[in-house]
Amino acid sequence: MLLPLQNFKTFIGQHALFTSKDKVLLAVSGGKDSVLMVHLFKLLGNNFGIAHCNFNLRAEESQRDEDFVRELALNLGVSFHFTNFDTLAYAASHQVSTQMAARTLRYDWFEQIRQAEDYQLIALAQHQDDAIETVLLNLTRGTGIAGLHGILPKRGHLIRPLLFLSRNEIEQLIAEHNIAYVEDSSNSSTKYARNKLRLKVIPQLKELNPNLEQTFAHNIQRFAETEQVLQKVVADLSLSMLDRRNDTLHISLNKIEKLAPQTLLLFELLKPFSASEFLIAEILQSLGKQSGTSFFSHTHRFTIDRSDLIVSPLLTAAGENQLQMIHSNDSRVAFAGQEIQISNADCIQFEKNEARAYVDTAKLLFPLVLRSRQPGDKFKPIGMKGFKKLSDYLIDEKIPLSVKDQVPVLINGNGEIIWIAGLRQDERYRITSLTKTVTIFELRSLHITISKQS
Repeated sequence: MLLPLQNFKTFIGQHALFTSKDKVLLAVSGGKDSVLMVHLFKLLGNNFGIAHCNFNLRAEESQRDEDFVRELALNLGVSFHFTNFDTLAYAASHQVSTQMAARTLRYDWFEQIRQAEDYQLIALAQHQDDAIETVLLNLTRGTGIAGLHGILPKRGHLIRPLLFLSRNEIEQLIAEHNIAYVEDSSNSSTKYARNKLRLKVIPQLKELNPNLEQTFAHNIQRFAETEQVLQKVVADLSLSMLDRRNDTLHISLNKIEKLAPQTLLLFELLKPFSASEFLIAEILQSLGKQSGTSFFSHTHRFTIDRSDLIVSPLLTAAGENQLQMIHSNDSRVAFAGQEIQISNADCIQFEKNEARAYVDTAKLLFPLVLRSRQPGDKFKPIGMKGFKKLSDYLIDEKIPLSVKDQVPVLINGNGEIIWIAGLRQDERYRITSLTKTVTIFELRSLHITISKQS
């Protein structure tokens, strides 16, 4: 079997990935996929360079990979770019998974090299099986239509010229041409979700459909085309529905009522404002109810007025965005010169302490939002049956005007206030005899003091 140079050229041409004048940076790990991509580019005769990241996650094996890719670039006479990352330290400091840390580090670095060395594009060696795994992962985690097309051949400066090949085809080509490569030992571990799909789930699916790669390739193409149709519909709706007035956006409630399908189209219209599917559901359930109800994404406020849904950016009195997202694995978050520390406890405990909130964990919907006060905020102070406007509460508590915008307000994923940090918790989130796990939020490291006027 010859190396599929003609199929390679055809795929590049079909998707307009690059031209003979483009200088392309190849991301090369040293594995079968990326090494085959290097040899195809060499046969093509295009101007390219090689980039390799050492994530320092597999000790001597990581160094072996770096040495292999360096020698490959030297033998082919092409430019070699490499870097070392302390991936575990980055993951810990940014409170993300190791895989997410590695992904962020490499993509950021690839883009830096692309710009600094005048490469037009970055080539990634993902293939048909990678595309299948991505679609299945997206379906498992929950996705819109964009997640169904998986990996696209080209997006921005990133191209994936091996998407015409399956993993089995790549392995056959590597074996028949006796092409040297290095094996990543972590690929055999089911510790990671993608590996679990590759090693356990996809083989079962292939028993049902031996042509799974081809079937998914056709489906992915259909999904991508369907997304294009949806984007055209949403673009037309944006022109007819979104009424921009200075810094706010007004959308007629009557027009929202007439959308069909309502949830999908409103989600696509509000997606640029960080609206989640859960937030869209809350907005739709509240249409026709009390005017003035507000919901929040991490960047915008959505207020149901008498006739419009009003979208406005989240700003403090000083005109600066003052908001932080809190995810389920976060242990602390900074806000306005202060810090909220977060911990969990199995035993039910409570003490009267304004600097702490003891919350029933089961009632939390992540991500939470920590922000400054907003007009229309209301909550149910613990120990009270009714609601109270936050503005009235702060007046009653004699909080100075200079401090009011620095008081952290903790918001649940459903838009409800959980805690006015340092002052009062919401009754709806208190612990009860039915509580199994307690999440404790503690206000610490104050650079300001929430003091009351006499």
